[in-house]
Amino acid sequence: MTVDKNMNILIVDDYKTMLRIIKNLLSQLGFKNVDEATDGKMALDLMRNKKYGLVISDWNMEPMTGLELLKTVRSSNDNHKAVPFIMVTAESKTENVIAAKEAGVNNYIVKPFNAETLKMKMTSVLGEF
Repeated sequence: MTVDKNMNILIVDDYKTMLRIIKNLLSQLGFKNVDEATDGKMALDLMRNKKYGLVISDWNMEPMTGLELLKTVRSSNDNHKAVPFIMVTAESKTENVIAAKEAGVNNYIVKPFNAETLKMKMTSVLGEF
């Protein structure tokens, strides 16, 4: 099964520069339909109105963290419950990785990262593209 490069992707980060970096990396990989949210609550609002094929979220955000967003999405009863979810963080603490896995994350990226790393993580979650 090939990955649809026209699918909607939601990126969530409270740091606008990081949103721009991730959006540019996705663009390099051929993904153009990218929406941005600056916190978990904004992401949930967007997800209520649009179907996403992938969520890439930062961990450390206020007022709702990426982990809280992930837990909310996974416990919901809508069509986003099973959306592939990649967590991005500057910290590679084992307990964070375990907490994210227990909450249902599909993969984990530690900053800084490049297009090759992003593609590898996305491929592990979505399949080859």
